[in-house]
Amino acid sequence: MAPASKADKKAAMDAAAWMFNVVTSVGIIIVNKALMATYGFSFATTLTGMHFATTTLMTVVLRWLGYIQPSHLPFPDLLKFVVFANFSIVGMNVSLMWNSVGFYQIAKLSMIPVSCLLEVVFDKIRYSRDTKLSIAVVLLGVAVCTVTDVSVNTKGFIAAFIAVWSTALQQYYVHFLQRKYSLSSFNLLGHTAPAQAGILLVLGPFVDYWLTNKRVDAFDYTAASIVFITLSCSIAVGTNLSQFICIGRFTAVSFQVLGHMKTILVLILGFLFFGKEGLNIQVILGMLIAVIGMMWYGNASSKPGGKERRSHSMKHGSPESSEADEKV
Repeated sequence: MAPASKADKKAAMDAAAWMFNVVTSVGIIIVNKALMATYGFSFATTLTGMHFATTTLMTVVLRWLGYIQPSHLPFPDLLKFVVFANFSIVGMNVSLMWNSVGFYQIAKLSMIPVSCLLEVVFDKIRYSRDTKLSIAVVLLGVAVCTVTDVSVNTKGFIAAFIAVWSTALQQYYVHFLQRKYSLSSFNLLGHTAPAQAGILLVLGPFVDYWLTNKRVDAFDYTAASIVFITLSCSIAVGTNLSQFICIGRFTAVSFQVLGHMKTILVLILGFLFFGKEGLNIQVILGMLIAVIGMMWYGNASSKPGGKERRSHSMKHGSPESSEADEKV
């Protein structure tokens, strides 16, 4: 009975971590889209810096409460992570600003095959025929949406491309660092959030001026816009923490495969809040094809031989890491 009880506890914690990520991820996408589209706050990079400043404050509180224990992360690894993560989040924010909600989410779907490629190259993962075919179906769905979505534009496509690759690298590195240094999600966030906040708050206003030709200090900060900025920063704390927890528990590829639930929710909410922007029969068809491909991938990769590691040079995270994450 003890093993079953332990398995049930793990399943419950996995479900809780995933729902935590779904709620915060969908919430921040909708809030940011409203902030940019309705109130004209187009300073995505500076907003990202605010997100990590708020997250840094959260890590300070968690350290004071004892959830974050002293740990070590070498500076070269921290620097690599910060570069990937900053390009990832800035790219996603800019992609959200320049693209429709539908194409923004469709572009994110392509992170699954990109993450798979990273696993093949760096972790020597081998995929079965069915797993590879399921990835091809995902790519077909993405292609259908990309070609038919009239909201696609050159600069938006470039932003999405950069966002996809940097995000895939960042998510791979989250799992890599947690395994290599036995860091919990709290520990890793405690190391990375202050560095990201400092860089983005310094460079953010200049990057935003280059992108929008507007100054963040000249923005008309109304009461409503301040409320939405505060709400965005608050939700971002949960988004950052839940992402680290989920990737640490599921790996980056599994995290992306499970993401089709968020994609459906964002498309529906985007349609309800922002109208039929970029949403048509072709986009819906492509979305369905991509989701079917991801579900097929999840089934194929879980079978024996569907996804195998050819070497085991990296140790898995320590029990202490999992226990710390379960305190969320």
